[in-house]
Amino acid sequence: MPAAYSLKLSEPLIRRFLRLAIANIVSNLMTPLAGIIDTAFLGHLADIRHLGGVALATVLFNYVYWSFGFLRMGTTGMTAQAVGRRSDQDVLLIALRNGGIALGLGLLILLLQIPIRELGFALLSATPDVKLSGQAFFDARIWGAPAVLMNLVLIGWFLGREKGSWVLLLSLVGNGANVLLDYLFIVRWGWASVGAGWATAASQYLMLGVGLIFVGRAMSWPRVQAVMPRLWDSAAFHSLFKLNRDILIRTFALVSSFALFTNLSSGLGVNVLAANTLLLQIVTLGAYFIDGLAFATESLAGNFHGQGDRLKLASLMRLSGAVSLALGIAFALAFALFPRVFLSLLTHHLDVLDQAAAYVWWLLPVLGFGSIAFMLDGYFLGLTAGRALRNSTLLATGGGFLPVAIIAWNLQNPQLLWLALTLFMATRAITLSLVAPRTVREPI
Repeated sequence: MPAAYSLKLSEPLIRRFLRLAIANIVSNLMTPLAGIIDTAFLGHLADIRHLGGVALATVLFNYVYWSFGFLRMGTTGMTAQAVGRRSDQDVLLIALRNGGIALGLGLLILLLQIPIRELGFALLSATPDVKLSGQAFFDARIWGAPAVLMNLVLIGWFLGREKGSWVLLLSLVGNGANVLLDYLFIVRWGWASVGAGWATAASQYLMLGVGLIFVGRAMSWPRVQAVMPRLWDSAAFHSLFKLNRDILIRTFALVSSFALFTNLSSGLGVNVLAANTLLLQIVTLGAYFIDGLAFATESLAGNFHGQGDRLKLASLMRLSGAVSLALGIAFALAFALFPRVFLSLLTHHLDVLDQAAAYVWWLLPVLGFGSIAFMLDGYFLGLTAGRALRNSTLLATGGGFLPVAIIAWNLQNPQLLWLALTLFMATRAITLSLVAPRTVREPI
């Protein structure tokens, strides 16, 4: 990196980054905490099959929803760049275009819910009673699809405009409602996995309602009418398609790796599946925690890119990378050193706790490498550099995860399965780190 980029970090940048990061971290933590409470409610039921069933169904929803993560990711980077260029019309057009796409895709998912369910569960490995529980969860939760996808766009748009407080409030509404409805449906009414599904779907519509109120405050009908002639601009849709295509491929590869991890865990036995499900909840919690920093990085990177300011991009990368790595390592160590203190909150089954304790130290390399990968994800998304993200994740899945995962399955070895996940994270972190310096050397 050139000497010009070795200047000390400015206090305004640090304050701006931390303000966004703290709001995003608190907001992000709401989602995995709600998922962990789901797991805790189900994990304390007498029949453990409901926990396994929801874990399997969640694999399908990861495919369905995470594959459309480009709605959030692409919206944030494009909006932040438009804000950096001070183009209010482009900011508004991005919301309208992506919001319309999200609504159309959500309705399409509802129309295709039966083939999605039948194909998905046919490919997943589990006992019949676990599959039945998972299908019941799927049938309820799928009705929230339109709200989920539109919420992705809203969150991306708010992040791109650095409205961290709005995103925080949305998360409080959506996830708070999910927890309350979980308690009502699962504990009070005894609906088990069905209750978990309906609680999640209903909370997404509540979240959407609040988000649309915010949008109404930011838009006016005359402003919408003024930009309508540009709404169907072919060049804009072509750029949007290319970015979304690359992010979709990247997300599909990422979700496939985690889905295969869960599916192979199921084939290693119910206790291994349950233990790995608990540990993946911890990985998810850590990822959402670190993603709060990545989201701040994404917003600021897009803004600086829109301004053409490479000095600030370089400073942002160093700041975000150092903080992300420190938090990732600290988070993993806390759970690795005191596994039973935390995992016993999620289930009372001693055999599952013993199994999880045998793998808990894998959290350290997974979240260590993962923290760098997550941060660089945010950085490249802010630059709308979808191709770099696509290539890195494809290499991580095909060259890092799959070979060792296949060996782990053949040897029926859960430890090797965790090694495969570690290599996946390491490959993503290393490949993106090699590309990142070019972004502050080449003209914007």
